[in-house]
Formats: sequence, structure tokens, C-alpha cells
Amino acid sequence: MTSPVRRAGVFAALSTLVLAVPLAGIEVATAVAAVVLLGAFLVTDGPLFELVAYPGDYEDRRLYGLITFVLAAVALGLVAFNTSMSTAVLVGTVLLVGYGNLAERLVRSRSENDVLAVTAFCLVATVAAVLGQVVTLLALSGGPGTAAATATIESALPSVLFLAASGALLAALLRDVFLIYDDPVVMLSAGFLLWLLAELDPGLGTVDIVLALAITALLGYVSYALETASIAGMITGVLLGLLTIVLGGYAWFAVLIAFFGIGGLSTKFRYGRKEELGVAEDNNGARGSGNVLGNAAVAIAAVLGYAASLAGLLPVTADLFLFAFAGSVATAMSDTLSSEVGSVFETPRLITTLEPVEPGTDGGVTWQGEVAGLAGATIVGGLSYLLFPAVGGLGAAIIVAAGFVGMTVDSLLGATLEGSLLGNQGVNFLATLSGAVVCALLLVVFSGALLG
Repeated sequence: MTSPVRRAGVFAALSTLVLAVPLAGIEVATAVAAVVLLGAFLVTDGPLFELVAYPGDYEDRRLYGLITFVLAAVALGLVAFNTSMSTAVLVGTVLLVGYGNLAERLVRSRSENDVLAVTAFCLVATVAAVLGQVVTLLALSGGPGTAAATATIESALPSVLFLAASGALLAALLRDVFLIYDDPVVMLSAGFLLWLLAELDPGLGTVDIVLALAITALLGYVSYALETASIAGMITGVLLGLLTIVLGGYAWFAVLIAFFGIGGLSTKFRYGRKEELGVAEDNNGARGSGNVLGNAAVAIAAVLGYAASLAGLLPVTADLFLFAFAGSVATAMSDTLSSEVGSVFETPRLITTLEPVEPGTDGGVTWQGEVAGLAGATIVGGLSYLLFPAVGGLGAAIIVAAGFVGMTVDSLLGATLEGSLLGNQGVNFLATLSGAVVCALLLVVFSGALLG
């Protein structure tokens, strides 16, 4: 057994101690955490130090990895006992990080297949989080075998599965992108996400959740296999797809997946020509998490806002978030098609001065790209018209207009701020945000006509 696997095994075992919270009470759990922290400070050498030390711990001979891991769990515990965060979320989060990490390390010790390692993390983390939440709910409802406990588990199981899978996906994404050894940050991020999702209470059944997971995982793997997404991009897409289906519905997911599918395939459009011109996407066109989030973060925020509105947490009409979602996706689709189609033509002009520029210049546009961008916005507007009864003909026109405006904002930002103040993903985010805002504002302006 390799050192990383042994260390992961110890951390998984320590994460199990979080079950002391529901099983023995906060006083016992606090004492356990204090003992572990004290031991982590006192052990500076010897076999035990070697067992749990991360590479960075050796310089100061201090078990910083273990200390911060425990402190992160304690921080979540403090939040849980002083806010509406449930004890089940606390326990599930700590266990998913501990056991997901162990599963990933075991796979990596036997295989160099990154997809297999990430899959192992997600599956085991999900199972660990489900079991942790179930044990907690049983303990807090009188123990197994009671009628109250059975009723509690049956009603909570869909939410338990949704929270576990969402937390596992977020944790896997953070570890894959930039936080391989930073489990405390992963734990805190997953915990706060699950707290938010638990407040939204989607109200779907267990079969619905499993089906949503299966669909998003399958499409995510297909995107990776077709080389339209990296591993991080695949995980991001699966997580965003799952949230969209559960909190919005399949119509919302259809609009989002249309962007991912058409946008991803558009990167392959005349890819050889793009390479010749030096404007091709890196990694053979596979989109990473930054690209996915830059284009879809606003859309997912709109989905969360929609769910919060339906749950009565926001005093805003849900349709406002629906149009914001459609406007942001229309912008992303419009901008992607405009860039991927327009970049193969050698006569772009800077949008601010109309002077000829080299292909690939930020803010450079072509008439072919503009037409492709308008077509992309029209696709999203048409899908919204077909899938959302609240949209209608005027609503679809508003979505198309918002997408075109957002695409133009992207070009303007590219010509003025990109490279000096903003990166490409920041430009994408602001452009999609502008599309969402414009769409929502136009809804407010024309709300009488839309409702009439």
C-alpha cells in the first residue's frame, strides 16, 4: 500500500468520527475533535507523523493537512449548530470528502486512467454521503426500526441522494482543477453548496433523481469521449446539468444541453483551418471547467434563483429568472457560434473602429460570424418558445435580441478590456450576465404584452 493510500485511509477513518455528532451528542463530538487536534499538534516525528503527513508538512514538521482538515469539519459544525444547516448535511459532507479521497487514491495506485479515478471518487463519495445522512436522520428520529425513522428516511431519500451526488461532483471538480491536496477548502465549499440546495427543497422522487444522474453522467462522458470537454469540463457539465434538471426541469436542461452540444461541436468546425490561423481552441477544442463556468455560471445562478423563488425564499416572480436563464444561454450560444464560425475568415474588423485586424484578435468580428451568432440566439429563442409556455412569440423575440446584445457586449469587452483587465472567461461571464439582465429588463418592459 502506497503512502498516499495509507494517508487517505487514515483521513477516511478520522472523517467517520463526525458520526459522533448525531450518535453521541455535541459534547462528545467536541471532545473527540479536541483530542485529534491536540494529537496533530503534538506529533512532529515518528511513524505516526510519516503515516498522515502531506509532502508540505515536512518542512515545518507540523501536520498542517490534518489540522486544517479537522478545523474545516469543526467550522462546518459551528455553522450547523448556529444556522439552518442540518446535521445530516454536516455529516454527509465530511464523509464524502474523506471516503471519496480514499477511493480516488486506491484507483490511482493501480491505474493512470484519470476518468476512472474521478468516477471512483464520485461514486464512493456519493455512497458515503448518503450513508452518513441516513445514519444521522435515523439517530435524530429515534433510531432504526421506529415508525418515525422509517417515515423520515422515505421522505428524505430523494433529497439525500441529490445532495450527496451534488456534493461529490463539486468536490471532484475542485480537486481536479486546482485543489488536489486542499481537502479543507473542498469540504467547506461542498458543505455550503449542500446547505443551499437543502434550503431549495426540489421535491423530486428518488427515481427522478437517479434518472437525472444517469442522463447527465452519460452525456458528460459522451462530451469527454468526443473530445468536446476535458475531464474538469465533463464534471462541471454533469454538475450543472444535474442542478438544472432537479431545480428547473428537463425543458431547462434541453436548452442548456443544446448550447453545450452545438457549442462543443462548433469548435470542431474547420478545426484544421483554425490551427493554420492560430485561433484554434487548446486541447483539440476540448472545453475545460473555466470555459464551461464562464458561459454557464449565470444560467445556473438563474436556475437557483428560479428554485428559490418557487420555494418562497425570494420575492421575485419565477418567470424573471426563466428569461434571465434563456438570455444568458442565448448569449453563450450566439458568442460561441460567432467566434467559432467567424474565426475561419481572414477579414475580421475591430468592432470599436471597424479597422481590419488579424484573425483571432480580441474584439474582431466578421459578417459571417455575426450571422452565425444571430442564428445561435435564434436557436435558443426557438427552443424556449417550444419548451416554455410562458415565453410565447414575443418572449422568443426578446430572448433572441438579448442574445445578440450579449454577443455584442462580448466583442466590445474583447476589444477594450480583455487582456488588460479581464481574461477570456471573465469576458464570457460578463457577456452572459449582460444577456440575462437585458432579457429580464425587456420582460419587465413588455410584461403586459406577454401576459396579455
